[in-house]
Amino acid sequence: MAAVSIPTPDIPGAKPPHPLRERNLRLWLTGATISLLGDQCYAVALPWLVLQMTGSAVAMGTILMAGAIPRAVLMLMGGAMTDRISPRKVMMSTAWARTLFVGIIGTLVWFHILRIWELYALSFAFGVADAFSMPATSAFLPSLVQREQLVAANSVMQSTAQLTTIAGPAPAGILIKVLGIAWAFFLDAISFLFIIAALWKLPDPPPRPPVRKAVWPSILEGIRYVYQDVPLRSLMLLATIMNFCIVGPIGVGLAYLVKAKFGSPAVYGIAVSSAAAGGLLGALTAGVWRVRRRGILLLLACVVIGACLGSIGLLPRLWMLATALLLMGTSSGVANVHISAWIQQRIEPAVRGRAMSVLMLAVYGLMPVSLAVAAILVAWNLQGMFLLAGAIMVLVTAAAALQKPVRQIE
Repeated sequence: MAAVSIPTPDIPGAKPPHPLRERNLRLWLTGATISLLGDQCYAVALPWLVLQMTGSAVAMGTILMAGAIPRAVLMLMGGAMTDRISPRKVMMSTAWARTLFVGIIGTLVWFHILRIWELYALSFAFGVADAFSMPATSAFLPSLVQREQLVAANSVMQSTAQLTTIAGPAPAGILIKVLGIAWAFFLDAISFLFIIAALWKLPDPPPRPPVRKAVWPSILEGIRYVYQDVPLRSLMLLATIMNFCIVGPIGVGLAYLVKAKFGSPAVYGIAVSSAAAGGLLGALTAGVWRVRRRGILLLLACVVIGACLGSIGLLPRLWMLATALLLMGTSSGVANVHISAWIQQRIEPAVRGRAMSVLMLAVYGLMPVSLAVAAILVAWNLQGMFLLAGAIMVLVTAAAALQKPVRQIE
C-alpha cells in the first residue's frame, strides 16, 4: 500500500516544518541517496574499464557522447511522457531499465566476454533513461512537500547529491581494486532497487486533467508555456547561461590553468575540492536562509559567479584561486536551489514535466557545446577564455535585472 503523509495544516504566518519531517520525502531521499552512491561505482568503473579495454581517450569521449546525444534529443519527449503518465511511474520504469542494463554489463565483465560496442549500448541506454527520468524527478518533488517547503527540500536533495559526489568515488575505487570491476556494476544495479522500493511505497501525484493532444503538439505547448511567462523565461535563460559559462571553462580550462601555473595534480585536486565544497555550502545555506526578495538574491549570486569566473585566470596564488572557486561554488549552490524551487512553485502541475524538460534540455543539451567552445578558446587564450565567460555571465545577468518581473520574484 502506498504511504501517505499527513500534511501540516496551513497556519497564516507560521513557518512550515522542515521537509525532512515529511515521511514521503525521507523515504525518497533514502532510496535516492543509496542509488547515487551506487552511481559513484559506475562513474569510476566505466572510464577505468574503457581505458583497460582500449587505452584510448577518444573511445572514452565517444562513449560519453553516446549517452549525451539521446539525453539531449529525447529530453522534451521525456517531459511530455511525464505529464501524460506520472513522474513516479516514469522514474520506476527508467530505474528498472538501468538495473537490467548495468546488471548485464556486470555479468559480461564477470565472464570476460564484454566487447566495446556493448559499453556504447550501455551509455546510450543510460542517456535515454536520463532524458525521461530527469524531468520526472523535478516534477515529482513538489508532490511530496508543501509549496513553502520546496526551497528546503531542494537544498536537502542537492546537498545530498553533492555529498555523495564528494565522498563516493574514493570508496568506489577501493572496492574496484579489492573485488574487481564487475562488482562495481553489480552494486550499482543493486542500488537502483532501493529507489525502486522507495517509489513503490510512494503515492502518485494528485490526478490531473489528461493530456489529450498528440505528443508533439503537447511538447510545443510546454515550450509556449515557458516562452509566454516572462519571469520564467528569463530565469531559465539565466540558469542556462550560468551553466554554459561554468561547465566548459571549469571542466576544460581549470586543469590547463593549474598545470600551467602550478604544475601539480595535488593543486588541481584542491581547486576541484574548493568548488565542490562551495557547492555544498551554497546548497546548505539556501535551505536555512529565508529570503523575501529571491529575484535580487539570484541576480547578486550570478554577478558574484561572473566576477569570480572572470578573475580565475588572473589569480597568482593558490589561496586566491581556491577562495574564488569556493565563493563561486557557494553562489552557484544558492542560485541552483532557489531557481529549482521557484520554477517548481511557479509551474502548473499539468505542464510541469514539459516545462522542466525545456530547462533541462537547455542546460544539459548545451554542455557538450560549452566544453567544445572552451577547448577552442583555451587554445586561443586561457585568461581570455575566463574573462569572456565572466563577462557574458555579468552581461546576461544585467539584461535579466532590467526585467522588472525578475527583480520582483519573491
